[in-house]
Order: sequence, then C-alpha cells, then structure tokens
Amino acid sequence: MPVLDREPSRDSGGGDGLPKLPLPALKDTLDMYLSCMKHLLTEEQFNKTQNVVKQFGAPGGVGELLQSKLMERRENKANWVYEYWMNDMYLNNRLALPVNSSPVMVFPLQHFRAPIDSLRFAAHMISGVLEYKTLLDSRSLPVDYARGQLAGTPLCMEQYYRLFTSYRLPGTERDTLVAQESSVMPEPEHIIVACKNQFFVLDVVINFRRLTERDLLTQLDKITRMADSKEEHLPPIGLLTSDGRTEWAQARSELMRESTNRDALDMIERCMCLVCLDDPSGPELSDTTRAMLMLHGGGVAKNGGNRWYDKPMQFVVGADGCCGVVCEHSAFEGIVLVQCTEYLLKYMIGSPSKLVRAASVSELPAPRRLRWKCSPEIHQLLASSADKLQRQVKNLDMNVYRFCDYGKEFIKKQKMSPDAYIQVALQLAFYRCHSRPVSTYESASIRRFKQGRVDNIRSATPEALTFVKAMTGGKLRTSDTEKMELLRDAITAQTKYTILSITGMAIDNHLLGLRELAHELKMEKPEIFQDEAFLVSNQFILSTSQVPTTVEMFCCYGPVVPNGYGACYNPQSDHIIFSVSSFLDSPQTCSAEFVKCLVQGLMDIGDLCNKCNSSSNTTQKKQGQTLETHTQTETNWQSKTPQRPADKTESQQSLPQFVLKTPDQTKVEAQTQTPSLAETHALKNGSKS
Repeated sequence: MPVLDREPSRDSGGGDGLPKLPLPALKDTLDMYLSCMKHLLTEEQFNKTQNVVKQFGAPGGVGELLQSKLMERRENKANWVYEYWMNDMYLNNRLALPVNSSPVMVFPLQHFRAPIDSLRFAAHMISGVLEYKTLLDSRSLPVDYARGQLAGTPLCMEQYYRLFTSYRLPGTERDTLVAQESSVMPEPEHIIVACKNQFFVLDVVINFRRLTERDLLTQLDKITRMADSKEEHLPPIGLLTSDGRTEWAQARSELMRESTNRDALDMIERCMCLVCLDDPSGPELSDTTRAMLMLHGGGVAKNGGNRWYDKPMQFVVGADGCCGVVCEHSAFEGIVLVQCTEYLLKYMIGSPSKLVRAASVSELPAPRRLRWKCSPEIHQLLASSADKLQRQVKNLDMNVYRFCDYGKEFIKKQKMSPDAYIQVALQLAFYRCHSRPVSTYESASIRRFKQGRVDNIRSATPEALTFVKAMTGGKLRTSDTEKMELLRDAITAQTKYTILSITGMAIDNHLLGLRELAHELKMEKPEIFQDEAFLVSNQFILSTSQVPTTVEMFCCYGPVVPNGYGACYNPQSDHIIFSVSSFLDSPQTCSAEFVKCLVQGLMDIGDLCNKCNSSSNTTQKKQGQTLETHTQTETNWQSKTPQRPADKTESQQSLPQFVLKTPDQTKVEAQTQTPSLAETHALKNGSKS
C-alpha cells in the first residue's frame, strides 16, 4: 500500500497545513515501470528487465529493504525526495547553465525610439520588482490553489520566497543553493546592473527610502555613462559563470584570492537580482533569434559576458528592444517565473510610466562599479570560458513557431485536455521524424505537498504509440473512426498518468529515492539501476513542458541530451507557440524538421477531429469533464463556458506590445516548469532526471 498522510501536518516556510508527499507502494511503481518501458525496448531487453525487476521486488529482497528505509525517511523529513531530487536534478549537474539548464522568458519585441526609452523600460520594471518583493517580504502574496480535478487544494508557496534571496554557488563536485532566510541577515537592498560586461551596484534603498522610478532612471543613466568609459573597462568576468560548474568553481576560488574580488563577488551574491542592459544584437530580431539571444546572450561578440548566471533572476533589457528574463532553475519552478513575470508586465501596463526625463538631483550617490583584480590564470580561464560559450552559440538549433490554425479552444470543443492533446501530437511528430518512440519527460507539479517540486509525466505511453502508428501506417489502412478511438485512448492514458504524477504517485521520484538510499547505505548498486532499460528510461530525448501565459510572451530552453529536443509550448485560445531546440552537431536531430512534422501532425489530428466530431457519442463527451490538465498547469480546460474575446483596450496603454487576456483566461494557473537538465548524465551514471 502507498504511504499517505491522513491528517495534514504543519510546518513553516510556505507549506503550512500541507500534507507530506506520499510514498507509492513498491509493487505499484515496479509494475508501472515495466508498463512504461515495454514498448521502448527490444523483446530481449524487456525479458531481461522483467527478471531484474522481479528479483528487486521479491519478498525479503533489496527492494523491500530500501522501501522500508524510505518509509522511515518519510517519517523524519518534511519531504522525503526533496534533497535527492534537488541534487540529482540540479546541484550535481556539471553542465554549464546557459542553454543546458537556465530557461528564459522572451518578451514581445519592444520598440524603443531612443536610448533613454530602454532605460525608462528598465526603471519601470525595477519599480515593479520592488513592488512584488514588498508582497513577498510581507508574506502578502495570495496562496496558489490547484485547479481542475482537485480544485481548491492549496499549493506550497516556498519557491516564491527564494526568488530574490537565493544564489547558486558553484562547487567542484556539487553546487550549493544558498538561501538568505535568516532574520538576522538584512534583506538585500541593491540590485546589480550589467552594462557592457561591467557590473554596477544600484542601491534601491537610500537613507531608508526606496528609490522612485525617476530616481532609478537617473541612476541607470549614470551607469550607462560610466560603462561608456573605455579607460575604466575591466575584463568580462561574467563569462566565467557561463562555463561548466566545476570550471567556474575553480575560477571562483582563484578570484577569491584577492580581497577586491571577494568584495565584488559578495555584492553580486547578495543582490536582489540582475538587470542586464544589453547592446543591440543585430538587425534580425525574429522570435527565434530573440529566444537564442536570451539563452546565451549571443556569445562573446554580443552580450554573452553581460550576465551572471548564478542569480535566479536576470532581467534583460536590450537597447534594440530584445527583452526577457533568464532564470537559474534550481531555486524554483516555472510557475514562479511565469507568475512573477506576469505581475511585472501587468504592473507596467496598469501603471503607465509618467517619466519625461531623468531627475537632475545630485544628492543621489553615484552607483558603484565593481572592481576585479585578474591574475594571468584568470585571463586564461576567461579565454577558455569565452571559447566554450562561443561553441554553444554555434551549436544551438532553435525554432520558435506560432501554430495559428487553431488553439486550445478548438481542442476543448473536442472534450479533450489541450495539454494531453499536444503531448500526443509531440509523440506523432517525433515518430514521423525518427520512426520510433523514445522516453519523454513532461514536468508535473507536486506542489500540493510540503516542499513539493516536480515529478515526471511519461508521455510516451503504449496508447500514444498505437495511435501514431495508425496515423503513419501507410498501407495498413485504419478507418477514421478507429483512429479517433485510438486518439481518445491515448489522451485518456496521458491524463491518467498526469493525475498519478500530480498526486505524488508517479514512478520517477520513487525510483530515484530507492537508488539514492542504496548509495547512502553504501550498498552495491542494485541491478535494476544498472540495467540497460533504466539507462534508456532516463535518457529523455524528448524533453517537454507546457508554459502557458496570460501575457504575450513565451518560454524556451535547450535540449537535455546531446541527441535530443527541448520542446516548450504555450497554448493560447486561437494559437499555440512552440519553442523547439536541438543541437546542430547531432546528426540525428533537426529543429526545423521536427517543427514541420509537428505542424503536419497537428493539422492531421485537427482534420480527424473535424471529420469525427459530428459522430461523437455521449460517452466521449463525458471524457473531458472528469479529467484535469495536469502538468504544472492545472487549467480549467473542461469548463463548458466559452471564453470572451480578448479585451483589446487593455493592451493599448503604455506598453501596447504586451497583450493581456480576459479574466476567463487568467483562471489558468500556470504551473508548468521547464525541466532541468540533470538527465544529460543519465547514460553515464544511471541518473534520474
């Protein structure tokens, strides 16, 4: 039997009154594991795996011992998987953060007529950040509640309180997530502004008074003038943070030899956030180009050194209108990034800036440039970091595509979950490209539980494979009615697994816990975790995430394995934005080809629904009314109330580029996250993503 809390227990830090994460029964997880893997393995591989799993789960065997120890751990910890998951998903991962780990939100292209306009935008945004931080500091942020099947369940809010008070400290073997939670330590009262690869301290509270927007503009203007001084220019130290985590840890140790550098690092590590004032990047600023520029800054020649990747929030304001947010992912999930960013953009629309010019007051102390003393070793490390970042820039194959033939409203009319529908379309796209199914990752929020982060929805279901084979069968003719039944079966299977995941009963966290406990107990690694099937199961060639927004913007991230795809999507009422990434040096992948197959698949499934719509029976109609959308986005897709068209007047204020949706649409609780990238090491160490 799974282990559940009958009564919610209480703790501090945003999880008050929430139940503990349940522990699934060992037999349930092992049975589900076999079910998830059978169609992804050869018959020979599966037979071997079946025997290995049977041996692991045998009465009195290793599995039962580890399960009993996991039950003890559950009793003694607020969340039995949290530390294991955090280390495995993020802190043990040695890959560089840009592209590999840090997701980004890309804002609509802004149209700045003069340089001062971009500074006004930045000052306005900083003002919004300070407003949002006031809500956090006073614990006034409303609690999030789950929607859909388990509507009304409160969700853990802990992640919000790490937004502006945490830092990812590099380590030679494992990073540390540093959170300033002590009441003794003062809250950060400064931000760091990056401009022309230089870093400046901008105090946002001076003499116990918070700076006004006009003051902020004055200080930003001073910073840009200081950054223009060529004589004062220092090496682009930010490049070191774009390197692999072990390399950056070693470089940081070298920097720490000098007290000047220690002071500079301390100011950055304790700041609230970064604001990166970027130089223009080039003439072509399509969605795809802006996505790439947000992910890596365009490398050394552009704004690649104008970053500090260890900070959770970096707000990028480009002089050419290329704007967005770069997020260090270990501190929080996508819901926090979306909710915070939407608050800021709505703040900027709802309180139009009345700034005419910067204040001429001279009593404000000038912002301080951070100084660095660089040894020859540091210069060598900078050259190496720059070279590696440049290789990443050249290797990223990004394709942002707006599918405009239909959106989530059409899908809801079919009585289907938009997310499950899109997941099945992604399976069809991959199968069309590669003629095989692969392990697929889709993040699912487990914030219903204390310290809840995510588990994995395994979207490559047997039912999805049956459907995609029917759609690509060639000579094997399947009638439209049969295809429609198979589509509904695939969507039902996807939604059922989703519900298992969001209620803490999926398999990935459980298997991770068993594996890590065996390591902790210094046992020989159980064969189940050395078996080829386990390696295959954790190599997520297709890594997906739904990140819906109610403000016009989109999210993207890189692939999690060298031969894989990152596929992020944002379903809107009448269109869907897809951000597909892969690596150019992989002969097996091509983002443009994947998008082409995805579009064809969406058109084919849409046509199938239109053909069969009139013959939908009552049973099918009931299907969409009892299941919930899932991932970190638990939306009211099953609502029968049609949504009103977007109120265009809302968007015609100071920032017309940001489009606000209607109140009906803001019911969507955007809880999807971008998956992180520890799974890249799966083949090397049997790691769970």
